[in-house]
Amino acid sequence: MINKNEIGPFLLRLVLGIVFLAHGAAKFQGGIENIAGWFDSIGLPGALAYVVAIIELVGGIALILGLGTRIVSALIGLIMVGAIFTVKLAAGFLDGYAYDLVLLVMAVYLVLNGSKMLSLDQLFFKGQEDNNTIASA
Repeated sequence: MINKNEIGPFLLRLVLGIVFLAHGAAKFQGGIENIAGWFDSIGLPGALAYVVAIIELVGGIALILGLGTRIVSALIGLIMVGAIFTVKLAAGFLDGYAYDLVLLVMAVYLVLNGSKMLSLDQLFFKGQEDNNTIASA
């Protein structure tokens, strides 16, 4: 039976995964060395480009599959905070960080709430108790 309260988180997880899979793949297809050079040019270590691209690519796949959703979303959230404050903020809201802010909020939602529908996490950890419950004293 489908839980209608899980459809929204599933859609957020799926779309966030697709977006980051595409961004990560584009970094490698366009020449990751170029991205590393650009990172250097804005004062960030070039090696960080490889870390970001791998998190985006592998993390995007993991989100689509529902594997490690909260951890991957936290990493993506950190990438978005970094992108907003190092590059996008200076361009303003509409021409700069609006899109990144939306992706950040999607990631934060998934960190806080997870997404069980059609997820490998749910399949592998079905018998474990939900961490969101608060024990009454």
